[in-house]
Amino acid sequence: MSGAVTAGDVDRFNALPRSGAVEQLLACCAVPEWADRLAAGRPYPDLAGLRDAADAALAELDWDGVLRALTAHPRIGERTRGTDREARWSRQEQAAAATPDQSVAEELLAGNLAYEERFGHVFLICATGRSAAEVLAELRSRLHNDVETERAVVREELRRIVALRLGRLVGE
Repeated sequence: MSGAVTAGDVDRFNALPRSGAVEQLLACCAVPEWADRLAAGRPYPDLAGLRDAADAALAELDWDGVLRALTAHPRIGERTRGTDREARWSRQEQAAAATPDQSVAEELLAGNLAYEERFGHVFLICATGRSAAEVLAELRSRLHNDVETERAVVREELRRIVALRLGRLVGE
């Protein structure tokens, strides 16, 4: 893709045309107003500054904005289709949670369905570095949350995923 930011290059990200920066940012969080706000806030001195701005913009999203972000995330345990950057990143993030154990895979699917019925959206977790068993345990635990508690957890998980993706975008 033209305009792709290379590793270690916050300056190059800062120099992209606004539309190019928005396009890059949408792979990190699929909410156009979030991406536009970050693109408008350039230049960033470093990755930490970009992440701080991203956190602030995420914190200001209303719940409908968070739900829009969630639509870009597949169910945990399901193989993401597609070849775009966001799909590739999603596969990497969920790699540790993938399991050849059919019973765990079935429990993840059942847990996802129960979660979606209870909360009305996909179960979101920053799965990087977590095993399938750890993800399943967290899913089961979060099924007991009330709606407001779960919304706070979802926001934090989204923040963690976005921070990881921003690191990939500008190359930690």
